[in-house]
Amino acid sequence: MKAVKYAVVVTALCAALSPSLRAQWPAYPAYPTPRTADGKPDLTAPTPRTADGRPDLTGVWRGAPAAFGGRRGAPPPEPPPGTPPLATFRDIASTFKDGLPLTPYAKDLLAKRMARSSKDNPEANCLPMGIMQFWTQGFPRKFVQTPKLLVILYEASAGIRQIYTDGRPLPKNDDPQPYYYGYSTGRWEGDTLVVETNNLRDDGWLDIIGTPLTDQAKLTERFRRVNFGRMEIDITVDDPKAYTKPWTVRHVQDIMPDGDIIEFICQENNRFTPR
Repeated sequence: MKAVKYAVVVTALCAALSPSLRAQWPAYPAYPTPRTADGKPDLTAPTPRTADGRPDLTGVWRGAPAAFGGRRGAPPPEPPPGTPPLATFRDIASTFKDGLPLTPYAKDLLAKRMARSSKDNPEANCLPMGIMQFWTQGFPRKFVQTPKLLVILYEASAGIRQIYTDGRPLPKNDDPQPYYYGYSTGRWEGDTLVVETNNLRDDGWLDIIGTPLTDQAKLTERFRRVNFGRMEIDITVDDPKAYTKPWTVRHVQDIMPDGDIIEFICQENNRFTPR
């Protein structure tokens, strides 16, 4: 039975890493898309903006680069010095020359998770993935932007995340009911949406192997839509329980012109639970 479950977990993770294996709804131009002379989407066109002049993040996006060993299409230019490393879906620490600054507690927890072949990963057990894993994971996500709320609909595991942009402060990190996605508030700094998140669960996974995130964490994401087809998200992890100092990685998102997310019900016919 253990061997069977491990095979199922590996299969699920491989499917998550293979966007070409999944179906999508028929293409439909739900959002205005600039086109080149030959009718193809102009991915380098200027960033679209809302009525109040803010960058419009609306659309269907997918994590592109390091998660799959390379960016679709032509490679982007070399990033300038000081650019955060690109996060990977499997092992975030692999992008850092000296690894991540793990505390003894986090080192021990990560070793225990890996000793179980990381089969307790929430995604492999039909539970919500953490924010970091969602960004690097290959399934798409839809941004719905309003003046006071940004909603992100993740296709994977049918996840829903709300980011409040109505001026409310981030609550204290003491909610008796912590959340998989935490509590998120955002504010605009020029053309960058800065999102802070706390009130997270104590058993978070940042990647497939089990890099930890605890209830002491505060995440800061900086969303910047570079042009029509590309969005960069720099995310800083400040978690004194798991890391000796804050650290930052970058996620790159590609637009899916005329695409949409589909229904993803992980629990259907799920007969496997962690042991």
